[in-house]
Amino acid sequence: MQIQTQIDIDAPPERVWAVLTDFERQDWNPFIHEIRGEVREGARLFARLGPPGKKPMTFKPVVTRAEPGRALSWRGTLGAGWLFRGEHAFRLEPLGAGRTRFHHGEAFGGLLVPLLRRSLDTDTRGGFEAMNRAIKAEAERDTA
Repeated sequence: MQIQTQIDIDAPPERVWAVLTDFERQDWNPFIHEIRGEVREGARLFARLGPPGKKPMTFKPVVTRAEPGRALSWRGTLGAGWLFRGEHAFRLEPLGAGRTRFHHGEAFGGLLVPLLRRSLDTDTRGGFEAMNRAIKAEAERDTA
């Protein structure tokens, strides 16, 4: 199962990247409640994630891609990987004229996915979309 979302942001990719990867300051973010670690491939993060109004879940994902100004992704599991796993990805597409299309999604796998499908498709998708709106507002805040 996959969730894919996107939003256009009136800020250059470098600005969006700076907001996304400033782990010390995520108070703008309604989906990522806490995140710590290095933004580099192979690094393990500590992350508490969850849609607004829902109890966040704690993960210790591994960064699988870190290309400044372009892409960030990590792979996390809940219990054993065969039970539940996700590859969370952000991609920044330059649109020209100082604008960015922010792609935000996740591919899920494991035995629990069929049981969680409805929650993933509503709550998790809603959390991604809330984060998209929030990063747009934060990235555009200092560029206006």
